[in-house]
Amino acid sequence: MARPKNQAGRRAQLVQAAKKAIAERGLNGLRAIDVAAHSEVGAGSVAYYYPDLGDLVREVHEDAVSRFYWNRRGQSAEGESPQLKLAQVIRSGIPVSSADIDFQVLNELHTHAFRDSFHAGLMAELYRLEVSLYASVLTEGVEAGAFTMTLPVDTAASNLVALEDAYGLHFMGGTPLDAEDIFGLIVANAEVLTGCRLAETTMAR
Repeated sequence: MARPKNQAGRRAQLVQAAKKAIAERGLNGLRAIDVAAHSEVGAGSVAYYYPDLGDLVREVHEDAVSRFYWNRRGQSAEGESPQLKLAQVIRSGIPVSSADIDFQVLNELHTHAFRDSFHAGLMAELYRLEVSLYASVLTEGVEAGAFTMTLPVDTAASNLVALEDAYGLHFMGGTPLDAEDIFGLIVANAEVLTGCRLAETTMAR
């Protein structure tokens, strides 16, 4: 098989294809042919790039970390108020629609972690990163004199991640709440935790 010139690009495409396959079929029994069905290559090419599909799933997880941690961490501009930064972090953790492929995959990874120690470790690391994201914004607000915490920062951060995950799960499962409802509910809790009103922000599309 000829070696493609842009292996990184092909691997990125296969990660997106794998996400679609996982959302459609679940993680158990994922096959190269399932990934190929959502890509421009055959199952043989999938096996060429990922002889072990576990490596592909690991890259799917890393892609999720990019969205749910690194992208969110870097979205705030210098000079923005802690109130706006916290509101933006909350916004970015809410699915816009039930068709959001990343949230579908994340829910599947959460479910699979219950039975698989490898995935449990990956999800525990994502949780740690998400808590650290909230904790950094809350700490900045305290140091700036904007937040008066009613709970320790780490406890408040953990609670906000739990709310984000729980409401996201219910939303994806068909509970009649929309993104604005969820945002309002989490913000209400955040305002109690920080002792101040959060800044208005719009849902990213």
